[in-house]
Amino acid sequence: MAREEPLTVADVARLAEARLTKELWDYVEGGSGAEITLAANRAALDAVSVLPRVLTGAGTVDPSTRLVGTDAALPLAVAPMAYQRLLHPDGEQAAAEAAAAAGVPFVVSTLSSVSVEEIAKTGATTWFQLYWLRSRDFVASLVARAEEAGCAALVVTVDVPIMGRRLRDLRNSFALPGDVVAAHLDEGVVGRAHDQVAGESAIAAHTAAAFVPGLTWTDVSWLRERTSLPLVLKGVLDPRDAELAVESGVDAVVVSNHGGRQLDGATPSITALPAIAEVLAGRAGVLLDSGVRSGTDILRALACGADGVLVGRPVLYGLAADGARGAGGVLSLLAEEFRAAMTLAGCADTGAVRALSTVRTARA
Repeated sequence: MAREEPLTVADVARLAEARLTKELWDYVEGGSGAEITLAANRAALDAVSVLPRVLTGAGTVDPSTRLVGTDAALPLAVAPMAYQRLLHPDGEQAAAEAAAAAGVPFVVSTLSSVSVEEIAKTGATTWFQLYWLRSRDFVASLVARAEEAGCAALVVTVDVPIMGRRLRDLRNSFALPGDVVAAHLDEGVVGRAHDQVAGESAIAAHTAAAFVPGLTWTDVSWLRERTSLPLVLKGVLDPRDAELAVESGVDAVVVSNHGGRQLDGATPSITALPAIAEVLAGRAGVLLDSGVRSGTDILRALACGADGVLVGRPVLYGLAADGARGAGGVLSLLAEEFRAAMTLAGCADTGAVRALSTVRTARA
């Protein structure tokens, strides 16, 4: 009998697209501007060729590692993604259950549609992602709330001074339905995300009203003084900013262009990764985000200098396709692919993967 389970993340994506409205699919899949960076992320990953080692005796592989002080069964964490109840009634709770079963961290978004307290009940190791809101007191309260809920790290997204111009959402006049809200924000802050206006994105309007556009390194230092949690900056592409992050007491950076959803024309994350890994030289952790779609991509990321990756859209595909089971299926598929890639590359553990050499086979 033919196997009916999806064999690739692309298979899961097709199932998700078939179950979602066009507006929701565009919200998940779209990028900013002409989507040049969105496409470049994929092209750049495909341009990385790995030089496998042979005769290493790596018949059994161990993909486990530590990410930002957290034990993980794979060098992977589920990326922070907003409003997951748009895709399934159980939303972030279902995705976190999948992460817990897979043994990988789950990053809770400030704009999660399920509260961090409810997500914590799944047993997943949680990190809390922070968007910097206009009220610094409220920022401090979110940090305290994350600490109280047992989050193991704080991830500050630094590449959203404003939301990128996402044309698909503008054309669809995208707005949140009334039953999907940001569980960590009060109604006065999040209300505009529900106001549909022709030719506008209600989420972009809400972001403009709620977020601070002028975040600085002083703010990062202020935060560092107020939490003992490991501090991660998400959205770093320039090695100079990675250096400043270390000087500000940051424990890890996420090399990310926000999945091609912010500055269109920004460099692909995998292209920026080696220089950042080199300048940090082990002084802080390095994660890669944007475009990861397979276990081979995880192998490529580690070989280019990352300690691990954040996986975003693939988990949303699984969630949309079949809730916790679908999200768990995606994580299982990535684990299967990564273990196979490790074996074929002659790597018994993730340290050996990071020692692999790579070649750029095309300009990207």
